[in-house]
Amino acid sequence: MQSALMDKDVIIIGGGVAGVSAGRWCAELGLSALVLEQHGELGGQLLRIYNPIENYPGVKAQNGFELRDKLIQIPESARLEVRINAEVRRVSLEDGVIELAGGEKLQAGALIIATGVRRRKLGVAGEEEFAGKGILVSGARDKELARNKDLVIVGGGDAAFENALILAEAARSVTIVHHSTVFRARKEFRDKVEADSKIKILVNSIVTKIEGGENVESVIVRDIVSGDGSALPVQALLIRIGVEPNSELFRSQVELDEKGFIKVNERCETSVENVYAVGDIASPDSMTVSTAAGMGATAAHMICRNREP
Repeated sequence: MQSALMDKDVIIIGGGVAGVSAGRWCAELGLSALVLEQHGELGGQLLRIYNPIENYPGVKAQNGFELRDKLIQIPESARLEVRINAEVRRVSLEDGVIELAGGEKLQAGALIIATGVRRRKLGVAGEEEFAGKGILVSGARDKELARNKDLVIVGGGDAAFENALILAEAARSVTIVHHSTVFRARKEFRDKVEADSKIKILVNSIVTKIEGGENVESVIVRDIVSGDGSALPVQALLIRIGVEPNSELFRSQVELDEKGFIKVNERCETSVENVYAVGDIASPDSMTVSTAAGMGATAAHMICRNREP
C-alpha cells in the first residue's frame, strides 16, 4: 500500500467553476489545496455550453469555452496544485482519504466535493448505438447538422424549448416529445415555440426506441395514456431531460436528497465533518456559474475559519 500524501490542507474533487473557485480561495486564505480533475482540462459544465452566456455578472462570453478561459485561470501559487486526468477510484470521507485510479492515496484535513452533474439519458435501445450518428449534442453546436432535417427533442424544460427554437432555424421540422402536459420551460420560451410553425409538441408521450441504419432514421414514440406506439420518421434527435448528480462515490457515506444530490447547509457543510460540497452537485435548484463560484468561496472560508484557534 502506498503511503498517504499528508501535505495538503484541502483536497477538492472536481475542476469546474466551483472546484477552481474553492481552490483559488483556499490559496488566498493561506490553505494548501489540491484540485483533482478527472478529464483532460478544467471547466466542467462550461465545456458543454455552446451558446452565448450573458448572465454572469460583469462577463459576457460567446460560449462556455470562452467563459472558462476567463474564469478558470489558475495563478501561480505554491499553495495550489492542480492535477488533470486524475480519476478518483475510492473515497473515505470520514478519514479524508482519496485513492486515485493508479493506486496513489491522498489525504487532507478537509475535502470539498465539486463533481457536478451529467446529462440524464433516456436509457432506451439505440441510444448508445446512434451517439454521434444523428443524436445531437447541442442545438447551438449542431445546428448545421440539422439543416433540412426532421428532428425530435425530448424534454419539457428551458433547455428543450430553447434548443427547439435554435434548431428550427435550420431544420425542416422539430417535434418536442414530453411525458406530461405540464412544462417547466419559462413562459417566454413556450410562447415563442407555440408561435413557430415548424415546431410541434407531443404531450403525454415518451421515446421508447431509436432506430436506423448508419444513422438515426426514426424513433418509436408511445402515448402513455393510450399505450399506443408509433414510428416517427426523423433524422436527428436531441435529448434534454435534465441532469443527474455525479455522487456515486459518496452515496453510502454522506446524506443525499431523493435525487442523489448532496445535502449541505448555508456553509456548504455536508453531514460528514470536514467534508463540504459545492456547485451543481449540491445546488439542484440553482445550477448557475454564479452559484458555483460563490459556493466554492464559501467552503474555503468555512475551512479557514474552522482551523483558527
